[in-house]
Amino acid sequence: MAIPSNKNLQIEVDACYLYNKLAEAESDATVANVFRQMSDIEKGHAEALLRKMNLDSSNAFPPASFRAKTLNTIGKVFGYDYVLGVLMDTEKGISTAVINAKNKNKLPITGSETNHVRILRSLLENEPKVTGSNVAKFESRHRSVGGNALRAAVLGGNDGLVSNFSLVMGIAGATAGGSEVLLAGIAGLLAGALSMALGEWISVKSSQELHENQMQLEMEELETNPEGEKKELALIYMAKGIPEDQAHDMAAEIMMDKNKAHEVLVKEELGINIEELKGSAREAAVYSFILFAVGAVIPVIPFMFTHGLTAIAISVIGSAAGLFLIGSAITLFTGKSIWFSGFRQVIFGLIAAAITFGIGKLIGVSLAG
Repeated sequence: MAIPSNKNLQIEVDACYLYNKLAEAESDATVANVFRQMSDIEKGHAEALLRKMNLDSSNAFPPASFRAKTLNTIGKVFGYDYVLGVLMDTEKGISTAVINAKNKNKLPITGSETNHVRILRSLLENEPKVTGSNVAKFESRHRSVGGNALRAAVLGGNDGLVSNFSLVMGIAGATAGGSEVLLAGIAGLLAGALSMALGEWISVKSSQELHENQMQLEMEELETNPEGEKKELALIYMAKGIPEDQAHDMAAEIMMDKNKAHEVLVKEELGINIEELKGSAREAAVYSFILFAVGAVIPVIPFMFTHGLTAIAISVIGSAAGLFLIGSAITLFTGKSIWFSGFRQVIFGLIAAAITFGIGKLIGVSLAG
């Protein structure tokens, strides 16, 4: 029997596959059990969709997509926290789409639309052996996910490629691909990369300083009024739907370790993940410089070896290929078609380059006259 082509079905199948991979890679038994249950739930959704199509799930259950398998490979290399972040983003996107569709059709919002987003926490809280430390551990993983490093790599390369491609084409239009293009391209690469590096350093450093000051104030409150902080922590858990007795027990357990209590309180009250503050501003600046430069050098390379229309044509072809690869990589975050995202990125990049080339051409003609 042929496997049905259905986007919603593939989303459920991929989620089932990835949650199962998360469970296999998880060392904590409680968290792994959560992931296994999530995998079973997604499998049930996929089987329900197959029944709706009058298909037998034993024969027509689709395999995981190339995107899901790629995410799993990335998880093996960069850590599965990134995969969980992508899954959470997907669940949020689906719940938002459902709510928007209901609003459009004037259907009632029941609250169940965001169940997938909340279900990891709900499953964990309902485990009979759940403790405060387990919840704290899970919260740490949940809040730290999102694939920031990989996302920064893709977007940094995109910024470098698009901006320098446009600059190079503008100078090429004004000079007909003369030697000035190479100088302008290298200058644009260095200026853009240095600007990105400095901006990233300032961003990371200022964020760290602000959060460190807030954390110090929270530690002072913890030391001067531990009972008040314990009650506050219990109320936070109660607000999440945890029974009062269990919430107080969890708060009491966490408060036995002052450092752990401080970590949980700054997460719950301030929304700060201590692990994220350990990043080096210098490293962030260096990575930003390199990622921007990698994208920015692509349109410049042809002018290192040739000039004129030949260099312009090779630069356009090479930059278009780079734009397509970046657009394809973005599908890891969006779940869109590789061809759609790839060609969309190419079209936007070429339009920007064409505009600057045309402006450069007009300026070149004006100067020549």
